[in-house]
Amino acid sequence: MRRLGTVASAVVTLVALAGCTGTSSADGDPAGSASADAPGSRAVTAVPEAPRTLVADTDPVAAAVSTSRALFAGSPVAVLAGRDDPSAQLLGAVSAVGLGVPLLLGADGAADALAPELDRLGVQTVLALGDDAATALPDDAGVDVVTVPAEADAVAAATGLDLDADQPVAEADRAAAVAALAPDALPALRADGAAAPAGAAEPAGELPAVERPEPLEDVVVLASGSGDALAGIATARAAGAEVQLTGGADPRGSAAVVERLAQQPTVVVLGADLAGAPGIDWKLDTAAGGTQLPGGGQLLFPRHMLVALYGIPGSGALGVLGEQELPGAIERAQQTAEPYRALVGATVVPTFEIIATVASEFPGPDGNYSAEGDEATLRPWVEAAGAAGLYVVLDLQPGRTDFLTQAKEYQSLLELPYVGLALDPEWRLTPGQVHLTQIGQVGIDEINTVVTWLADLTRERALPQKLLLLHQFQVRMIIDRERLDTSRDELAIMVHADGQGGQAAKQDTWRVLHQDAPAPLWWGWKNFVDEDSPMLTPEQTIEQVLPTPQLVTYQ
Repeated sequence: MRRLGTVASAVVTLVALAGCTGTSSADGDPAGSASADAPGSRAVTAVPEAPRTLVADTDPVAAAVSTSRALFAGSPVAVLAGRDDPSAQLLGAVSAVGLGVPLLLGADGAADALAPELDRLGVQTVLALGDDAATALPDDAGVDVVTVPAEADAVAAATGLDLDADQPVAEADRAAAVAALAPDALPALRADGAAAPAGAAEPAGELPAVERPEPLEDVVVLASGSGDALAGIATARAAGAEVQLTGGADPRGSAAVVERLAQQPTVVVLGADLAGAPGIDWKLDTAAGGTQLPGGGQLLFPRHMLVALYGIPGSGALGVLGEQELPGAIERAQQTAEPYRALVGATVVPTFEIIATVASEFPGPDGNYSAEGDEATLRPWVEAAGAAGLYVVLDLQPGRTDFLTQAKEYQSLLELPYVGLALDPEWRLTPGQVHLTQIGQVGIDEINTVVTWLADLTRERALPQKLLLLHQFQVRMIIDRERLDTSRDELAIMVHADGQGGQAAKQDTWRVLHQDAPAPLWWGWKNFVDEDSPMLTPEQTIEQVLPTPQLVTYQ
């Protein structure tokens, strides 16, 4: 028979419920099957045996249990909040972190999920927050239950915790607020829009004293920031684990996450949106490599905006990049990018787009009407740009050969983490064609072979995401573009509208190229210094080119 302690104004109805269980780890239960070896007044944490544990439960109740299993070997007290009660969950998180015990969730039909975990932990007392939380417990749970309304003063009275000022939290910020909790800094969190605390409530019962567990100092818990992982985040902070929010379903996007994972901590990944994301294993491997893009993180967009100088080293005939020597080109790229910093929210990254292979009027020794730049000649420009914090794109104008053949000639440069690739179909000829008598074109299957090769290279070398840039100013230049393979998260694929002339014509090209475009796809715009009439200023580029491009190139 279970015993109930109550706090004034709480009304508790007890029912027996049936439900389902959840599991968590890709490598089994890291805490073991046993549980209640902990001393009666002390919670006991457990470092997961596997270096990486994925908690991918879709049900928040199961996810909370799975996180508890991953990080706690035992606890005399557990906090319980209703699955659909955000205010109770927030105050439950504060209570769990303050006491150093797990936070579990209750709901109709959840008894069968909760009972085994309470038994494994050796729980003697449950702190049930909110009017309905305790109803999720089975009648024969064999634990004392202290029920508390979801009010800060009542929680403080029941737990003995010293809570700071009332802090309303918007839904989008709840995970971050819980991730920031620490035992010595406990704000009275409540859901934004919920009623403010009504006043002190004296408990009729109280929790036993709980000794805080040893903190899990080299365990990092990752979560996207979605509300479904809130209980798990609270349990992680209660266990003394560090919580890093990725801001999305890809850990490569956060510079802080990449930096932390490079230190090789034990990792627990929370949430179906993150732990269950396609490719999460190789993405974690890449993040753990620690290499970051210029501007931080390992994903290009939308975190970054590139502003590029286009051309060939040593010659100003093909673009502004070669109008000065290397140090001057780096300085010019930085100056060109600078005005955009005040215009966009993204991190602006100066960029070189270097023409690696140049379309030629002559067949050359290999007969392909393309002059391939020597890798050793390009490398000083590429490496100096990278050292200065620039991104680099190698542009291919292949003539009568194919893009993949030429791309492979620059593999050693493409293995650098800050180097991407551009394909220029205008200069892709078929047998019998020569440059400047027609505009070239390429079939999508040839482009997709480059997608596969470059994505495989990026994953095998654990490199940050690479840009694959497709130049286009006529629909016919890329045949069957709708079949472009955009499935490879190793790459950020972009269409670059590089037509020149009057702004009305350029805007029309921009609009047409966006029609029926595959997704996901990023977009680039080119400003021609001499050929545009007029060339847009940075302010005009951001105001008039919509949607805002992620790359602006100057030629």
